[in-house]
Amino acid sequence: MPEALKEARAAANRGEVPVGTVIVADGAIIARAGNETEADNDPTAHAEMLAIRRACAAQKGARLENCDLYVTLEPCPMCAAAIAAARIRRVYFGAYDPKSGGIEQGPRIFSHATCHHKPEIYGGIMERDCGALMTEFFKDLRDGS
Repeated sequence: MPEALKEARAAANRGEVPVGTVIVADGAIIARAGNETEADNDPTAHAEMLAIRRACAAQKGARLENCDLYVTLEPCPMCAAAIAAARIRRVYFGAYDPKSGGIEQGPRIFSHATCHHKPEIYGGIMERDCGALMTEFFKDLRDGS
């Protein structure tokens, strides 16, 4: 999670919502990303989506069955669906997202019978640090900093 936090901080420094992701295979990071929705003018350029694309390219395949994904914020429904499609083994996330989360909150993507793959889920990893980064980012936006 510390590496995902580095990606989230870099995203915040670029003016992006501070979400960071790393994907690990066999103990090594094979992909990393922070949100790039503003820079790319692309609402799908979430950290998870970008990291999944990069990991698939690195592994030369569309399935990441031997991979674990670490992300600083509970994935949204779009990212949860991509995680299922990629067959990611485990998801570790930091802060819970009661407004836009798609795993433990809202639509709970992996609990549906139509979801073909459910990874192991571990939430609340370094939750305080991950949540504080989000809180500070949005506070600064409101304050005009």
